[in-house]
Amino acid sequence: MNYAISFQERAKLALDLLSKQSPVTLTMARNQALKLKNLSKVEKKKKRG
Repeated sequence: MNYAISFQERAKLALDLLSKQSPVTLTMARNQALKLKNLSKVEKKKKRG
């Protein structure tokens, strides 16, 4: 990784990467949040018991 990169260059690279990603719908985001919430509950139960 190139650590000698300016903030503006890093921001430009990030925007390029984001523009290449497929768009996410609100339904997809909600489903992902619910999945992570449920997985988190399972992990907490495993640690307790």
